Amino acid sequence: MSEVSSEIVRQLIVEIGEAGIAEMGRDSGLAAAVDQHAAAVRDVIAASGDELVSSVLLDYLHGFTDAAIERGWWPTGDFDWETVRVVAVCWAMQELDAR
Repeated sequence: MSEVSSEIVRQLIVEIGEAGIAEMGRDSGLAAAVDQHAAAVRDVIAASGDELVSSVLLDYLHGFTDAAIERGWWPTGDFDWETVRVVAVCWAMQELDAR
């Protein structure tokens, strides 16, 4: 990934994560979906043998988002599967940092 595309992915993650976490407080369905995605991501990380820490979550998030964009995904403002996954990882990182 080039430095420019890396910065675009980083900014995209920040924007999606902040908006999604804010929306979770207003939408219980979204909150439940985010919780399910976060659990799935925790399982993936545990299965890989990595420790659940913010740096591992961030690596996962960058890889996931970059791969989704390469497949043609781009956020539309809806909470589609990929968007919910990004929000879930951002939320999990926020929860880890709060401990």
